[in-house]
Amino acid sequence: MNTQHDRRYTQIDRLLIGVDQALRTVFGRPRVTERKNPAADLKESELREDQRRHVARLMRINHTGEVCAQALYQGQALTARRPETRHRLERSAREENDHLAWCEERLDELGERKSLLNPFWYAGSFALGALAGLAGDRWSLGFVVETERQVEDHLDEHLAQIPAQDTKSRAILEQMKADEIHHAQVAKSAGGADLPAPIRQAMKLTSRVMTRTAYWL
Repeated sequence: MNTQHDRRYTQIDRLLIGVDQALRTVFGRPRVTERKNPAADLKESELREDQRRHVARLMRINHTGEVCAQALYQGQALTARRPETRHRLERSAREENDHLAWCEERLDELGERKSLLNPFWYAGSFALGALAGLAGDRWSLGFVVETERQVEDHLDEHLAQIPAQDTKSRAILEQMKADEIHHAQVAKSAGGADLPAPIRQAMKLTSRVMTRTAYWL
């Protein structure tokens, strides 16, 4: 079967592929590219209305986070200097696309909409990812490491807030957490550099703004 790596793509080709991916991510419905939803065979749990609403908003935050992840990886892949770095980023993006699909499915089940600001967050994240790639592969991979570490902490916070009986949401977030840890390990072993403290703090601040706005909007 032909894959995206069976031929050489020009930068224009990659840009057009990125535009198509952006439209699918922000305005379409993602397709699970590799794996079954870990919550697919679990029964829906009984939640009070206030619990359902809170969990749904947490899942909306996670969905927006995965929109950002798609944009970051696409931006980084577009400006990556080495083919092997680009392939690693594209591989991680495919796994993150699974997360996006799982979160959207869970949002539908909980009767909640996606964030209204997803186009804004995608554009900003894509630009940030492209800048990270232009800084060089070591810094770009270091950006992946720090991003995934922060996402891991963020998922731990959400897992602590989700009711124990909501096994569907927990199964999705636990698999996402395992994948984020793996992505960070792969990026680190590939030569990812440690980011300066001011950049790490700026990333945390941006993440905090995103999570607070996505909870409500």
